[in-house]
Amino acid sequence: MPTVFRIFCLLLFLPLWGCDKTSSPDPRDSAPWFIDRTQASGVDFLHDNGMSGERYFCEIVGPGVAVLDIDSDGDMDLAINQGHLLVKDSTSPPVRSLPYPDQRPSGLRIFRNEGVQNGVPVFSDMTEETGIESSVYGMGLAVSDFNRDGKPDLLVTGFGVDEFWVSGPDGKYQDQAGSLGLADDRWTTSAAFVDIDRDGDEDLYVCSYVDFRLENHKPCFGSTSLIDYCGPSSYPSLTDRFYLNDGAGSFADWTEESGIGAHQGAGLGVASSDLDGNGLLDFYVANDGEVNRLWLQVEPLSFRDSALLNGCALNREGQAEASMGAEIADYDGDGDDDVFLTHLDGETNTLYRNLGQGVFDDVSTESGLGIPSRRWTGFGTVWGDFDNDGWPDLYVTNGAVKMPVEKIAAGELHPLGQPDQLYRNLSGQRFEVFSALAEPAFTKETVGRGAAWADLDNDGDRDLVVTSNGEPARLLVNTRGQTNSWIGIMPMDSAGRPLAGVKVEVASNESPETRSGWSRRSGSYLSCHDPRVLIGLGDSNSRVDITVTWPDFSQVKLQGLEVRRYHEVRKQGD
Repeated sequence: MPTVFRIFCLLLFLPLWGCDKTSSPDPRDSAPWFIDRTQASGVDFLHDNGMSGERYFCEIVGPGVAVLDIDSDGDMDLAINQGHLLVKDSTSPPVRSLPYPDQRPSGLRIFRNEGVQNGVPVFSDMTEETGIESSVYGMGLAVSDFNRDGKPDLLVTGFGVDEFWVSGPDGKYQDQAGSLGLADDRWTTSAAFVDIDRDGDEDLYVCSYVDFRLENHKPCFGSTSLIDYCGPSSYPSLTDRFYLNDGAGSFADWTEESGIGAHQGAGLGVASSDLDGNGLLDFYVANDGEVNRLWLQVEPLSFRDSALLNGCALNREGQAEASMGAEIADYDGDGDDDVFLTHLDGETNTLYRNLGQGVFDDVSTESGLGIPSRRWTGFGTVWGDFDNDGWPDLYVTNGAVKMPVEKIAAGELHPLGQPDQLYRNLSGQRFEVFSALAEPAFTKETVGRGAAWADLDNDGDRDLVVTSNGEPARLLVNTRGQTNSWIGIMPMDSAGRPLAGVKVEVASNESPETRSGWSRRSGSYLSCHDPRVLIGLGDSNSRVDITVTWPDFSQVKLQGLEVRRYHEVRKQGD
């Protein structure tokens, strides 16, 4: 009976996020976990989606955000993608539906972290200093130090020709996508730099969406017969691309040789991990309205889609859903990584629990993540131990893609806003969704899209940077995590360059449990996370021992590390 009553309660009060509320007696839980500090931070970014009444499909999809230390000063800076007015015929330029100030700068923007002032991380726009002049209608962002000069390089995907901004010796960036074979002119979305063959350099996976161009734009209609935005089924799907880094300063298109080119799909999200435990890294791809792909690396650089066989291509009812964001983490602490997907309203977000060896079970309903998400359209998502109790919590930013009739009738020009959601992990057993009263920063209705975590103030907890379509970006500062203990690790190669795909295990005399985390930039939706490993330790404040497993499976063990601080750990011998 309690389970039946709980489901009834959730359905009855669905407009108020669901009836789950945090009920811990800890007095700290009465305060919000996040506070919106956008205005005080100086992150002054307004997304230009270029809406003109034509209902071009790409207007509602972006943008993404990337976290990177572009000035090598030890704190995290931000890159945010930008759109622009879409012009099909220069003889009759379109008229904007949404105002966009002429004095605002165009193109992707870089914000430098100037440090903490009055308790808030403060940023300034340093785009002009970098030399980056992005012109593509931006979608996703991915970060890697491709030329190994110690500075992060930035891939920009989009509706148009992709760009790859590589740092030069003078500190300026140049677009080298063309010379490196990365100048894809199709509609591309999320991307991930991953050392897939564990040879010391990062390879690249790029999601491709659908074959929409201004030239083949066509009118689509909503359920009320009013003209609306098209969905992915209105255009042919595309093939994702996989590029192999040869370690000598170039990429090779390995799409066909790897097997990735065997299937098409409307790709929106990608995440990577060794999901089947065979020692080889895999890709999970979220496809919009189609079966998702689990690209298992069955032998070096050879992939096979096993999503249908392994239970993670469709939902529990055997239906494909409008998958947007994809995020990987071991939410239940059983030693293997699980997969979370965001979806369209009317569907539920999906949690695939890894049963071992890459076989999955849809546990969306029993986990508490399914029913509260039915009313909203989820995009960016972040697994993060936001309270540092040792269990990864979950954040989802929401925003509609179809025009609601009642809001159009009320005169709203961009009526796609929805509230965001925050879920607390209860010891890996289930999740509680925070009430609107508990987290007022998430009640504001925004057109949420990209989301990334970063410890922007270096206080040991995960803050959030969130982009919204046609609206300002947001900076949400975590006020809860630093009350518990934590340890942070920045894994570096021997030359001091950040390394992704590194596993860190933490052991303490105060606890029999071993906690672990990964340096993992890719995931979410169109976005790129903080490259550091941040592990919550609860109320344990004693020194800890760590084991670092590098991408080539070599290990280093360090003893007696101080908690509540970051440690730089360098790989030796490469």
